[in-house]
Formats: sequence, structure tokens, C-alpha cells
Amino acid sequence: MVSAPEDAASRAAELSSRVGAATARVLATAAQISDDQAHQPSPLPGWTRGHVLTHLARNADGLANLLIWARTGIVTPQYSSAEIRDEQIEAGAGRPAAVLSADVAESAMTFAAEAARLTDADWNAEVRGIRGAGHPAWYTLWRRLSELEIHHVDLDAGYRPVDWPADFVGDCLPLVADAFSGDRCQAALLRTAGDGGEYRIGPPADAPAVTVTGPSRSLLAWLLGRASDRALAVEPPGPLPAVPPW
Repeated sequence: MVSAPEDAASRAAELSSRVGAATARVLATAAQISDDQAHQPSPLPGWTRGHVLTHLARNADGLANLLIWARTGIVTPQYSSAEIRDEQIEAGAGRPAAVLSADVAESAMTFAAEAARLTDADWNAEVRGIRGAGHPAWYTLWRRLSELEIHHVDLDAGYRPVDWPADFVGDCLPLVADAFSGDRCQAALLRTAGDGGEYRIGPPADAPAVTVTGPSRSLLAWLLGRASDRALAVEPPGPLPAVPPW
């Protein structure tokens, strides 16, 4: 669920800064990837690192379309279709590493330029992505930040969930836990080590069968399917509850 900030323009400015920093981190990693490494498998089934980088570039293009929609009021779909999006990613995945990196950089610059064109009022305009419910334009920046942080890990090139910024983890963990608050998985209580934060997953009407405790980054990585369970403790002792793919 997207909660409305008191000042959408201020929230957009803050997120734009974080997107810029996350983009710089991804580009620094991409610059170290060789042609051979770009075409090796990533942790995502069926995708190489080239697929991941191409996806990040096309995602920037698609989310820039939503910013154009917010600014002009003219419906501008994120993608022409899911099929075309997939075809574009497949077609671009085999390019040389330098071309892949340049594509991510150029598409990110276009996205940032479109964000800079929005007025304060534009950030409250409702847009809709290829999936899910409509949302205010400022949330497009959060979506971009999430793509950058999560898929940076998927490059499997040195950036790990432990490297996620604390503010990203603090914003993302409750959103992801909320997404699992229906009947998609077993009811469980998630407790963050240190600060004692708590989140529920599973059917709200069911009493939590287990409590999962660990660092916030580890809990988030587990829910997103991006890490092992070694840093998490389950009470009563046993396996972690199964969660569906993010």
C-alpha cells in the first residue's frame, strides 16, 4: 500500500537523490564487468548479467514514460506490452559489456531528466504501471530505486544485501511484508534484531505459527529471495516458512 507523504514534492526530491546514488553504484559495478562475465548466468533463472543490465535500462525507459504521463496528463504506458518488454530484454542481453553499461547510463539520464521536468503538483498525479494498481507519480521514483537496489544484487558482482543502504531497507521491508500479508504464505511474525521491529506475513486472521528473527537486511533479502537463511533464527526451531517468489 502506498501511503501519501505530507509533501509529495519533497518526497520526490529525496527519492531522486537516492536514485542518483543507487544508479552511480550500479554503474560502478557494471564498469568492472567483462564481456565474458556479462554473458554468464546471473542468480535469476534464465538470465545472464546482460539480461539484468538490459532490464535495468528498459525499466528506466518504462518508468520515464510514467513521468511523462504525470506531467502531460496523456496516458503513456510503461511498456507497449509485457511481450515486447521481454523481447527487448532478450534482444539486448548479448551486447558487449561496455554497450550494456552505456545503455544503463543513458536511460538513467533520460529518467532523471524527465523527473526534473515535473512540477510540485505533478508528483501527485496518478499513473499506472504495466502491473498493479495506480499510484502517484512520486512513487515511480521509489519503484526505480527498488529496481536498482534489488537487481544490483542480481548482478552477482560484489554488491550484496548487506550493502543495501539502511534507509532503503527501512522503507522496503514493511512494503514487502505487507505484500505477503494475504494468503500467499503461512502466517509468521518477523522480528528485526536490535530494534525489535515487528511485521506480520500470511493471513491476518491466522495466529503466527513461527517467529523469524534476524537483521533487517537479512529478513528483507529472504523475503525477496536474494539470500540464504543463515542469519535468521526460527522459533520454535524448524525451517523457515515458505514464501512465494517476489
